[in-house]
Amino acid sequence: MLSLLRSDENITRLFVIMLVILISMSIARPEVFPTLQNFQSMAFQCSEIGILALGIMLTMITGGIDLSVNAIANLAGITAGLILTNMAPAGSTPETITLAIILAIVAALLVGLICGAFNGFLITRIGISPILATLGTMTLFSGLTIGITKGTGIFGIPEFQFLGNGDFFKIPIPFIIFIVMAIFISILLNRTTLGMRLYLIGTNPVASKFSGVDNRNVLLRVYALSGLLSSIAGIVILARTNSANADYGGSYVLMAILIAVLGGVDVAGGFGKISGMLLGLFSLQFLSTGLNMLLAEYRGANFFKIFSWGFLLIAIMVINYLSAQRKMKVKTKHIG
Repeated sequence: MLSLLRSDENITRLFVIMLVILISMSIARPEVFPTLQNFQSMAFQCSEIGILALGIMLTMITGGIDLSVNAIANLAGITAGLILTNMAPAGSTPETITLAIILAIVAALLVGLICGAFNGFLITRIGISPILATLGTMTLFSGLTIGITKGTGIFGIPEFQFLGNGDFFKIPIPFIIFIVMAIFISILLNRTTLGMRLYLIGTNPVASKFSGVDNRNVLLRVYALSGLLSSIAGIVILARTNSANADYGGSYVLMAILIAVLGGVDVAGGFGKISGMLLGLFSLQFLSTGLNMLLAEYRGANFFKIFSWGFLLIAIMVINYLSAQRKMKVKTKHIG
């Protein structure tokens, strides 16, 4: 960790910002913020958005984006919820409930994989730009979810609650799922050929193609993986809230993009680290929770929270830009 902080100025800045927010909120509300209960609550809250941010991060590294992650999550959650409510109604045997849970999870994951692969197909085979393709499928998947449920939600799924509200040695299970996914994506990016190809495509797709990389195949797999991660987030949301509906998490897409960009993912592609994304996620979570505590009685608390997110993002981007300009001047001076 120390070597990473020394080698990457952006990571160092994010780490310092996270510590400043953490310490400031702990001083401002010492009776409630720096408590085990609060950290557990924050771990529950940040898990689902963190998983969505992982999917968006992967697509952004390739120079694209996936705006449909939340729509896929809701569709996967609805699919799992329908299977559970129809296969394991009240009074079902433990065996029936177990089978229903397994089938619900498998079906939700398949939905995410298929939706993600469909995004990849539109982008790589049809040639639609990622932002337009996923904007269209976001609407398509949301409409499909509304059509399936006829605009109503699915409620009362107690069989699934252990997954979204349980803990293991005081660590929330959703947070464990998120960390496992983050480790998996980190290994994929840093230890596999696929990860190297993602960065290469994001940096220079033409050079990637001439070096023998099948860009279309790689991108198809990336968007399928993003869809799979979205479905995992949908399962976590279903389990945590004990419900599923088409419009849950309306702001999640923007939040996930904010976390990725805040964490240092280059919107033009070619760069991004899991460590930066994690620091961005934790910084925003600490800031959001702290402001909620400080401004609980203030009617404009939500506005101020969103404003602070934007201010933090712009501040870090300006600092990164100035740092890059300073390095460029130093390099030019040495060359001269």
